[in-house]
Amino acid sequence: MISDRAETARRTAPRTILLVEDEPDARTILARRLQAFGWNCLPHSSVETALHDPDLRYVEAVVADVVLGEGKLSGIDLIPALRKQEVRAPVVLVTAFADTQRVKAALNAGASYLLEKPFTTEALRQILDKVTSVDVDLARLVNKALSKARLTRKEEEVARLVLKGLTSAEIGAMMGNSEKTIKQHLTQVYAKLGVAGRAEFFHLVFPS
Repeated sequence: MISDRAETARRTAPRTILLVEDEPDARTILARRLQAFGWNCLPHSSVETALHDPDLRYVEAVVADVVLGEGKLSGIDLIPALRKQEVRAPVVLVTAFADTQRVKAALNAGASYLLEKPFTTEALRQILDKVTSVDVDLARLVNKALSKARLTRKEEEVARLVLKGLTSAEIGAMMGNSEKTIKQHLTQVYAKLGVAGRAEFFHLVFPS
């Protein structure tokens, strides 16, 4: 049996966060702020070094800049690399250039949030609280629900973007389609899953 003291220590132990930022001053400042928020920070200047951190398996959240130097792996590239190493922590990507294609690539790669520069450290803290507050494996729930529906590749892409909270208009802008076309895809998604609309879709995937 775990003693009360041991249990308290376990709950209050700092969580580990991976920070990947190639700009030295920004990396130092962010690392200090994250530590002040109660995180054990693992700061790195590149994806390549981050993937070899001996404490990588303990990471519970990731903050990474999208652009990490010419010719180097990007923050978006980091996400599948982490998944290959069985690191399922939520990833917050930071960028000064949140164009449509970059947003689409980040979301499709599995980013939990795309944060535009400049941002306050308080905003980052709130986002981290949000993306780490869910204890279940959301990716597993999404994959389980969608695998039953025999969706086309396009329908599945639309469905995943809906589950990230995007509107039909936003999805259409990202995918180069009209809002009407996206709604038509969604109609097929809902029909194949046996739900009446967005609310039932969310409840199906994330039952309360």
